[in-house]
Amino acid sequence: MNLGTSKLYKINIIFFISIIVIFTSCTKKINIDYTKTIEPLKEDTNSSINIFDNKKQEIVIREETPKKIENKIIKQKVIPLDIKEISTVTPKEVAIENKDEKVITTKESTELDIKNLDQFKFDFIKKGKQDNNTFLIVAGIQGDEPGGFMAASLFSTHYKVTKGSVWVIPNLNFYSIIKRSRGPYGDMNRKFANLSKDDPEYEIIQRIKSYIKSPEVTLILNLHDGSGYYRPKYIDKNHQPRKWGQCSVIDQKVLSGVKKYSNTYDISEEVVKHLNKNLLKKEHIYRTKNTHTRFQKTYEETEMAKTLTYYAVKQGKSAFGHETSKDLTVEQRVYYKLLAIEKYMNIMGIEYERNFPLTVEGIKKALNDDINIKFDDTDIKMPLKDIRNIQKYFPVHKDGVIKYLPSNPLIKIIKVKNEYIIYYGNRRLTKLQADYKEHLNFDIKVDFIIDKEDKKVKFGDTIKVKKTFLVKENPKFRVNVIGYKSKSGIETDKEISKNMFLKQYSIEKNGNIYRIEFYKDNKFAGMILVEFI
Repeated sequence: MNLGTSKLYKINIIFFISIIVIFTSCTKKINIDYTKTIEPLKEDTNSSINIFDNKKQEIVIREETPKKIENKIIKQKVIPLDIKEISTVTPKEVAIENKDEKVITTKESTELDIKNLDQFKFDFIKKGKQDNNTFLIVAGIQGDEPGGFMAASLFSTHYKVTKGSVWVIPNLNFYSIIKRSRGPYGDMNRKFANLSKDDPEYEIIQRIKSYIKSPEVTLILNLHDGSGYYRPKYIDKNHQPRKWGQCSVIDQKVLSGVKKYSNTYDISEEVVKHLNKNLLKKEHIYRTKNTHTRFQKTYEETEMAKTLTYYAVKQGKSAFGHETSKDLTVEQRVYYKLLAIEKYMNIMGIEYERNFPLTVEGIKKALNDDINIKFDDTDIKMPLKDIRNIQKYFPVHKDGVIKYLPSNPLIKIIKVKNEYIIYYGNRRLTKLQADYKEHLNFDIKVDFIIDKEDKKVKFGDTIKVKKTFLVKENPKFRVNVIGYKSKSGIETDKEISKNMFLKQYSIEKNGNIYRIEFYKDNKFAGMILVEFI
């Protein structure tokens, strides 16, 4: 291009720009209510994860009241959601799992290793009758927030949905829960925008996304525990806008294009009002926290754009976060979360029954009393309430794998060398010190005399004894009553009372439950528990 041509080209550009400016100035302005739009951030699952260093990044939080923040934000340009991009296909996994009405399935012991991450898949639990107004409850995305996963677990085992549909995922990041970590492989709640397929948690994220996108789901609640107490204005270091405890979190006031429950602010305020009517202390007061995620101008807004709830919003779903303060006890956190869950169900027209009183004491009892584990190869149902820290010489199959059915989705067995640790959420309940044996399968009843009365007892059962019991001699089996010592070495045809046991061999701390093991030669044949009442 020569010099003359270049000058002419520049003049033409200036001319056209001037025409565009004049035309824009003369055009009537169009008023758009940006509080009713959401920004469609297209997902690129092949891009690498963006990890922020919290020490280097400063979180900028506005300290104005929510109303002032809202008035300031709506002046910014926002791109509306293209509702056509929303998936309307039911994921295959959802369709398959919906056929299974079991709350919890049989599990296997595993080692705590990244190579076994597939052994830490989260549970998907259906409640009620499936419909197109399904409430999805998610908890355990961060393992150091027990209020969330304990509440969701309790809901899955102690509530009955009598009308409507509820899906529960109580242990989304089960590995993180066991590790008592916010995220051993990075914060999972920052992996919903961009994530590399090489990320160890990639498959977990894709699976939860499939449930979120399911057309049955209309409202999603993600349960968290947060630091301190959220307040719109600064009061002190523990009561201020930077804190997350005691708030209902929304990404924006109104969601355009969302068919159901689009008025997220109004719904949140309704839930907050219900919570505040039932406070345990005045300090626990709840407020709605609007993170204004769609603008992504501050560090906090950018971070919120990577979360599960904002991903749900992008899929055209109404989504909320619920935060309870980490200053509260676990039972108090669960109390507030269940209050919120029940209010959301009320708003959605979902009806339910609860089999415990919604009080701190009622919750504590339900969390700790109704837990047990059933071992698949022995049929033994072992109570876990007040269980001793160690169970010595516990018969484990020689292949080193324990198959078990937990009463609660947060119960997990982790193998460490020759010990098997039973976890309940992030709590260690007991260790099974393995005595590796070949296991035989016997569907048989053996003869007992229980409190002077003849009884036939099946392997795997628990017998209730008031005063004494006696195991009758059986030529097929050798009997070992754990914790009882006979001078002759023979433990059959002996009348045994509670005071004849060494208490340290009992299963639980009160010294009421003991093991009776049966062997054929040196092979484990079965077990029966005796409980003194």
